[in-house]
Amino acid sequence: MLDKSEIQKEVSVANVEAEAHKLKFIAVDNINTAIRNCDPSKTLVALMKPEAQLPVVHSFAAAVYQTELFNLQQQNAVNYLAHDELSIAVEMLSAVVLLNQTLENKDILMIKNHLRDPCTGFNNLEEENMQRYADTLLSIKSEASSQGQDYLSWNDIQNCIDMVNMQIQEENERIIAIGHINEAVDQGNPEKTLETLLLPTAKLQDVIPENARHYQDVLHHAKAQKCKESQDESVLLWLDEIQRGINDSNNNIKEAANLAVGISMINKSLEKGDSQPILMTLQSRFGLRVIPECAEAYFRNLSEAKNMKTTEGSSESPWIKLVMKAMYDYYYNVETEEGTCVAPKGVVPKTSWLTGEEIQSIAGQVTADYNREQLWLANENLIVGLQARARGFLVRRNYRDRKAYLQNQEPSAIKIQAFWKGFKQRKSYVDRLKVLQGNVAAIVKIQSWVKMWLARRAYRKRLQYFRDHNDQIVKIQAFLRANKAREDYRTLIGAENPPLTVLRKFAYLLDQSDLDFQEELEVTRLREEVVTKIRSNQQLEKDLNLMDIKIGLLVKNRITLQDVVLHSKKLNKKSKSQLEEMVMVDKQGIKGLSKERRKKLEAYQHLFYLLQTNPTYLAKLIFQMPQNKSTKFMDTVIFTLYNYASNQREEYLLLKLFKTALEEEINSKVDQIQDIVTGNPTVIKMVVSFNRSARGQNTLRQLLAPVVKEIMEDKSLIINTSPVDVYKAWVNQLEMQTGEASKLPYDVTTEQALTHPEVVNKLESSIQSLRAVTDKVLTSIFSSLNMMPYGMRYIAKVLKSSLHEKFPDATEDELLKIVGNLLYYRYMNPAIVAPDGFDIIDITAGGQIHPDQRRNLGCVAKVLQHAASNKLFEGESEHLSSMNTYLSQTYQKFRNFFQAACDVPEPEEKFNIDEYSDMVTLSKPVIYISIEEIINTHSLLLEHQDAIAPDTNDLLNELLEGLGPVPDIESFLGEGAVDPNDPNRESTLNQLAKTEISLSLTSKYELREGEDQDLKSLMIKTKRLIVDVIRTQPGDTLLEILETPATAQQESENLKLVEKRAILDSKTPEKMKHSQSIFEDGQLPIEQKKRKIQRNLRTLEQAGLVSSATKYQEIINEIAKDIRNQRRYRHHRKAELVKLQQTLNALNSKTAFYEEQINYYNTYIKTCLDNLTRKNSRRSIKLDGKEEVKGSKKLKQTSLKYTAARLHEKGVILEIEDLQTNQFKNVMFDITPGEEVGDFEIKAKFLGVEMEKVQLHFQDLLQMQYEGVAVMKMFDKAKVNVNLLIFLLNKKFYGK
Repeated sequence: MLDKSEIQKEVSVANVEAEAHKLKFIAVDNINTAIRNCDPSKTLVALMKPEAQLPVVHSFAAAVYQTELFNLQQQNAVNYLAHDELSIAVEMLSAVVLLNQTLENKDILMIKNHLRDPCTGFNNLEEENMQRYADTLLSIKSEASSQGQDYLSWNDIQNCIDMVNMQIQEENERIIAIGHINEAVDQGNPEKTLETLLLPTAKLQDVIPENARHYQDVLHHAKAQKCKESQDESVLLWLDEIQRGINDSNNNIKEAANLAVGISMINKSLEKGDSQPILMTLQSRFGLRVIPECAEAYFRNLSEAKNMKTTEGSSESPWIKLVMKAMYDYYYNVETEEGTCVAPKGVVPKTSWLTGEEIQSIAGQVTADYNREQLWLANENLIVGLQARARGFLVRRNYRDRKAYLQNQEPSAIKIQAFWKGFKQRKSYVDRLKVLQGNVAAIVKIQSWVKMWLARRAYRKRLQYFRDHNDQIVKIQAFLRANKAREDYRTLIGAENPPLTVLRKFAYLLDQSDLDFQEELEVTRLREEVVTKIRSNQQLEKDLNLMDIKIGLLVKNRITLQDVVLHSKKLNKKSKSQLEEMVMVDKQGIKGLSKERRKKLEAYQHLFYLLQTNPTYLAKLIFQMPQNKSTKFMDTVIFTLYNYASNQREEYLLLKLFKTALEEEINSKVDQIQDIVTGNPTVIKMVVSFNRSARGQNTLRQLLAPVVKEIMEDKSLIINTSPVDVYKAWVNQLEMQTGEASKLPYDVTTEQALTHPEVVNKLESSIQSLRAVTDKVLTSIFSSLNMMPYGMRYIAKVLKSSLHEKFPDATEDELLKIVGNLLYYRYMNPAIVAPDGFDIIDITAGGQIHPDQRRNLGCVAKVLQHAASNKLFEGESEHLSSMNTYLSQTYQKFRNFFQAACDVPEPEEKFNIDEYSDMVTLSKPVIYISIEEIINTHSLLLEHQDAIAPDTNDLLNELLEGLGPVPDIESFLGEGAVDPNDPNRESTLNQLAKTEISLSLTSKYELREGEDQDLKSLMIKTKRLIVDVIRTQPGDTLLEILETPATAQQESENLKLVEKRAILDSKTPEKMKHSQSIFEDGQLPIEQKKRKIQRNLRTLEQAGLVSSATKYQEIINEIAKDIRNQRRYRHHRKAELVKLQQTLNALNSKTAFYEEQINYYNTYIKTCLDNLTRKNSRRSIKLDGKEEVKGSKKLKQTSLKYTAARLHEKGVILEIEDLQTNQFKNVMFDITPGEEVGDFEIKAKFLGVEMEKVQLHFQDLLQMQYEGVAVMKMFDKAKVNVNLLIFLLNKKFYGK
């Protein structure tokens, strides 16, 4: 019996079940309502409610549930789906949905598993067909998707299963039918074979029962052939092979029947004698290409062939036999028009009729005969020609046979002819001899007249020929003479030992003509102008740079306007009086006409000649001086000493100095190879500075100007490789386009900027443009190697070899990077970055380069700098790493460029200069140097004499001893040059110290008159004497000429030569004349010259310079060398004239530019003055720099007083030597403005006692601030902060 608790428990369970049952029915109602409303989402929600107690529902297939359930609801009689129906339907639909999902994923294994799932409820599933089901479903699913159907329904899938089952059943039945067909074919029974072919399951097409026999034969042959090929007797014919056999059989019978009808028609027409159907039958039934014109020929030949066939008796049947494919028989009844493949019983085929092969052969023969006939007719001319050639061949063959026979019998024929000719000739000779012997006198007379006439005619004819061709003869003679002269000159310049005869022809080239003197004077004049103009431009440039600084300070209100006005007046005065000071010293001073001053002048000329030609002294001197002092010394004295390399001699000597100094600096100051790059080597700086000056500026301009102008003129080119700048420009552009403030931050880091795609795109565009522009610059640089100054390339070569010698372990790449640092980074890179600063482009006064243009050039220079040093973009430049491959490729090009740049000849070979060059030139080297530079050089040499010339016997020590102590400026200028009572005497002397004088450099130890011990001098004198002798006296060797006495005529020619030389010497400028001893030797008679030559040759032979064994060929070779050098010197001089003129034009342009700048500055200052005048200020400024107070009343000068402690608090005073900080309160500074604006007097007091005072110029403070000097010393004890002192003075005295 149940107790109360159990009953209650059961009641509770029943209540729960009832409630769940009630909720289930409510949920089912909601589902039906949602299905009727056709809302897939609501339907899905209703199906997924737990109260509905339905199987799992998949949310991604809401549309499937809606569609299928709606269809089921419509099919229900009450239009309502009960819970059981919904449960079964949902379970099946969920399974179908999962199957569709698996089909989309094309997972074969999962497809098979879902098909096996009982929940799907599919019928007729066969396990062995699962793969076929899956493949077919995938195909159907793909086709349905292409047509817009998203899923396959349950019915679609069931239909697919049924279709696959049916296909497999049909395939099995067809396989069985094919087996039966193969068995029937093997049995050889046509009826059985026909029966199997007609089986419905075989599904064979076009099976004709009448062709059963032929089917059997064809299929049997095909199977036998397949067995033979596969060597397997058990192989079977497949369905396609059987169908192909049926089709072939049908075609064979059809073709045979058509041919049989044609044979019947042809034979019947022949029997009737009717030719009309023949042509059409041949064309339609036999498929032959027939010719209408041959219709009668066809009929005639066919008739003749048929008539030739005999008919014995009347036993012929109406059947004709044909063979198909050369193996199958076909019979055709011509009466009943029936055909069969089975031979009729007792039938004898017709033999009186033409067969198909015979008809085709006859028709083809007729056609071929007709075509051949037409071909002959069309080519009748060719045939005639062929026949003619054949006949010609036969005739030639007969001729050759005859000729061969005669050649074989030639000895016999010659013998017969010889006998006969001999007989006739002897008979004729005997008869003629008798006539001549009877008329000897007459014959002799006739012969003399005839010979005279013939000779006269030939002479007149030849003479007339010459007169008719006079111009051509002159040209031939000139050509021969020119060839001879060229050959002789080639011998002179190319032969190792040129003969004396050749030398004599070109000895005249050693003479100096009026043109030589004129050109030499013009070169000297232009060189003087160039050097003077260079120095003048350098001074103007320095003054203009200082003017730039002063105007900049004026703009910042750091100096007063009158300071600028004073500098402007000084600048104008200097430019006007410059030339007057240049010539003043030539009239007095060291160049005055006194023996003492002349001796002093010559001593300085000897000194500077030694310094110029021996680079060791200056190379050592450069490194003995402090850095700042040596830089100024190089920029002034050294370049002046070498005339800024204005000719080849000076350029050669300057390069020798550069080489010596560079080797000295590398050996003494370079400890690591990278010091050349990281430091600032003195010589490298000097070389680059020189090659960027007026001498090398044109080259740099030609090298870079075209491509730099192209970059600057491209207004659309904007290159910006800074991500932050690109980002800011982009933000500004957005704000300008929208008119609203951007919400993006303005200040970002590089990484933040690169997070924006717009910035990355603009940066990539800039990089592409940068590559294109850089390629243009590279092309310009690499194609202009020959335009690069020889001096730069030679120093690069010296730099590379010197570093390799000191650092033998350095790689080629390391050395070439150092060379690249010189050639590109130091020489070219600044000109690309700032083309306006190096005269690469023309900019008017006041003009400037646009910031975008300068940034473009800076980006190009940066890429080229990285490429030249093989430095990749890393670290802060990581955003440009995409160009690293480009940099590596470009470095290889730079590497080849640097290697090629170092491949230059030595200066001796380049300039063709040797130890005798100075001795054979017309003019002495001249330099233009200021008095101040002479004094400074003299004092520096004395100061460092022990270091640069440690040997007491050194020539430099001898020259310095002869010069004595360093003279002052007045001794150079001469007495009375400056008034002793002049209050501005010091400034006047300082100004006059910049006056330039010219020095004609000579060696103290060359051409000492009367001293034959100087072998160089002796060699030169001897060569001059030999040239004079060989020009007036011929001979094959020098020894022969010296031993042969001169004739009177030769002495006369020598006298004429001497007189001509004396006239020329009288016209020669003094500074171009040779020494007196050389002139006197040239006046001697020939015999005396010979004796002197012989003495000199003996002396030279003792010194080993010549040898009598070689007939003194050595000195002949030296003369030939002088002739060659003289010619080259003339060519070089002409080139130098052109180059000097070009340089002078460039310098004049630069001077004009500087003058334009001066005018621009004057206009600016005048405008400032005008503006200042218009203002109602309390002070007026006069042009003399003085100030006035309005109403002629001076302002009261207020002073400031500060303790040192107070100034220490403000940061103005940093420390005071020997004074503690707690004592600063006892020090008082009194600052009082002076009479001149900007001048201050500062007094220092300690405990009220005045200690010191100092004058302070505000402009000096500004200059120190400009130069970056942060701390200065005052009273030699107090350290003062310059910037804070300026701030204090501005605030207290200028109200700023």
